[in-house]
Amino acid sequence: MRIGILDQSPISTNQNAQGALAASAKLAQAGEKFGYTRYWLAEHHDLPGLACSAPEVMLSYIGANTSTIRIGAGAVLLPYYKPYKVAEVYNMLATLFPNRVDIGIGRAPGGSAEASNALSENFLKQVWAMPESIKELLMFLDDEFPAQHEQATLSAAPIPDISPEPWLLGTSKKSAALAGTLGLAYTFGHFMSENDGAEIVQAYKAAFKERKEGQRAETIVAVAVFCAETTERAEEISLSSFIWSLQRAKGEGVRGVPSIEEAKAYKLTDEEIQKLSSLKEKTIIGDPKEVKEKLLKLNEVYGADEIMIVTITHDLDDKIKSYRLIAEELLS
Repeated sequence: MRIGILDQSPISTNQNAQGALAASAKLAQAGEKFGYTRYWLAEHHDLPGLACSAPEVMLSYIGANTSTIRIGAGAVLLPYYKPYKVAEVYNMLATLFPNRVDIGIGRAPGGSAEASNALSENFLKQVWAMPESIKELLMFLDDEFPAQHEQATLSAAPIPDISPEPWLLGTSKKSAALAGTLGLAYTFGHFMSENDGAEIVQAYKAAFKERKEGQRAETIVAVAVFCAETTERAEEISLSSFIWSLQRAKGEGVRGVPSIEEAKAYKLTDEEIQKLSSLKEKTIIGDPKEVKEKLLKLNEVYGADEIMIVTITHDLDDKIKSYRLIAEELLS
């Protein structure tokens, strides 16, 4: 089973944005060393505690400081951008880092309504136009954009020897059907969905049509995981992430991911106790053998080609150790 990394570049309470981005680069390097297939970086806009608004900028840095791990966006929020410019950016990355670049495509706002309005005056209109925007993007990635005038061509230069690999990210049957119909690989966000993910992935596979000869339906399932030497320690390092989620839901948490001590000191309301329980249900927490067993069971349910792991901790060492322990169990 392949495993990958999804990174949101979270800022901890003892960091600034520069420190969080430096930590992301160290995580990508560690993931390469441990044998992870790919490293994807999420795009967010003016969300307190998240450092990366421009994955393409970070990916150029990470690509230059790694050599084998696949790199990509998880995801490019396409309604904000012209497909041609997105194709130029990722063709540029694929030219610099041959056969290593993915382009995950998403349609979430990734920030507040104010941020959406600042980025695009017609965000909702562009959301509705996503199918056509994706088709246009694919034509540019395949260098098959039709000529608009006699003898006129348009390419998203530079054209790499191996094009970026496109993926559609989603959490619904609608996104699954779109990915299948367009012949795209599909990533399901298990960690951020209450829907029946296995059913959605099956809907994708049922809808899949080849975009290119020899293609097949390919799936990634993204899941939140915390692993440590003991289950007790894994529970402890996961608490920072859970408490931060509760804080953000109340418009707090602007300082970033709390330390374990800060998380333990947080006073939970009765409603938050229930929310915490719900968050834990969607998350895999345990020692290496427990995590391996749970991931294999999850993958059996989904029938996915790859599990992509997102882990948010206050301390970078805890995060890297979690990824290392998982790799030692699943990849050794």
